[in-house]
Amino acid sequence: MTTLVTLPVLLPILGAALTVIGSRSARLQRLVGIVVLAAVSVVAAVLLVAADRTGPVVVELGGWPAPVGIVLVADRLSALLLLISTLVTLAVLVYAIDQRITDYGRDTASTTFHPIFLLLSTGVSLAYLTGDLFNLFVAFEIMLFASYVLITRRTSASRIRSGMTYVIISLTSSLLFLSTIALVYAATGTVNLADLATRVAALPPGLQTVLALMTVVTFGIKAAIVPLHFWLPDSYPNAPAPVTALFAGLLTKVGIYALLRTQTLIFPQVGPSTVLLVIATLTMIVGALGALAQNDLNRLLSFLLVSHIGFMLFGLAVFDARGAGGTALYVVHHITVQATLFLVSGLITRRTGTVSIDQMGGLAQRAPFLAILFAIPALTLAGIPPTSGFVAKLALLQAGADGGPFTRIVAGVVILASLLTLYAMVRVWIRVFWGTAREPLPDADPADELVVGTAATSRPMYAATSGLIVISLTIAAAAGPLSAVTGRAGTDLMDRLPYTTAVLR
Repeated sequence: MTTLVTLPVLLPILGAALTVIGSRSARLQRLVGIVVLAAVSVVAAVLLVAADRTGPVVVELGGWPAPVGIVLVADRLSALLLLISTLVTLAVLVYAIDQRITDYGRDTASTTFHPIFLLLSTGVSLAYLTGDLFNLFVAFEIMLFASYVLITRRTSASRIRSGMTYVIISLTSSLLFLSTIALVYAATGTVNLADLATRVAALPPGLQTVLALMTVVTFGIKAAIVPLHFWLPDSYPNAPAPVTALFAGLLTKVGIYALLRTQTLIFPQVGPSTVLLVIATLTMIVGALGALAQNDLNRLLSFLLVSHIGFMLFGLAVFDARGAGGTALYVVHHITVQATLFLVSGLITRRTGTVSIDQMGGLAQRAPFLAILFAIPALTLAGIPPTSGFVAKLALLQAGADGGPFTRIVAGVVILASLLTLYAMVRVWIRVFWGTAREPLPDADPADELVVGTAATSRPMYAATSGLIVISLTIAAAAGPLSAVTGRAGTDLMDRLPYTTAVLR
């Protein structure tokens, strides 16, 4: 079982190597990517079952025991997020292959997309499974390298500009993260997360506060919390639809995972965190209001992404098992629904030839199935019963209701932000799907896809998007068992003993 923990990291690396070696065969590259991600999904499911039944699964690389050696750890939280993230990655890959952004319409496959795509999956897997701060830094750097290549492929002035913004902000965050690791190691003599859980507690309170704030800022940039969010709406909308869907679904959630792991394990506190509650409130409101001001569909979805990061931060800020479990459940829901909405946005753009909401209209008449594909994740994001969004928000509200007066006020902000999200989605629905049907605008770059023409969309793109919707509906249908798993994960996070005992045995 311990060997399985290494596979989510090793398999995508091996797959990336195979796609480079077989770069002359488009079919081989596509097959390797799909098979590798499917295999990682199966491994993640097995690890989730094992972690839920017997506790964290730990592997000591090179036979060196913790805290000296490098360890990979699959507990309930990391295995669950690994499973849902890999399933989303697989669906996005199928969508991208059929859209042909992997090779931009050429008969031979690109030598860069598939290996870089699999390396991004490697970074995500390593971030979830690593048991020390330095390898968490390595995971973020792998994701940064891969995401920068993906966001600037098929270069244009706007993509280079947005890519430079993205990479400069990411490098700044990386430098801050590296500085934080250096300070932590200088103060404690270790970077192992389980070992830090005991050693940081012995540091002076002032130093603990400084280190905790540095980690919040570092991972807050990567998670796009307000006021560190400004880079995201300018970067994500310029990438192709599947790349944006992958980034929105996974990368910010890895930042939230890092916050959740470090703040509960290394810097625990008793009672709600006022600082995090304030940041969560600002993130929810600023993101929702920013979305209402947008006419670009992708920018609107990007601002809503920022807003809902605040929901996850709220669950962490409560600092109890219920809040942590609610955050875990919300992350699972949001990974799926946000990626789905960006894939649907890509389908809408192909039908209309534009991302401007004011230049769309009448799609419900011309593409009724596309209207359904948008309506379901839109209602899910807004938290309308009985969707997974409602179940996840209910878990957060229950955690907030058990807190103090300020926590209850922020729980009210959760409801307000949900209503603003619903208003934004209804506004998109009215302008895009109702009204008089308009003729599609000319394709600005017809060479970027195999099929030229704005209305042409093939079945695998619809199938991949529908598959993510099915996953979201399954989350809602399995709300009871899944909530039980995330509840136990929240208890483990706040207890800390299951994690530290498994690693330092």
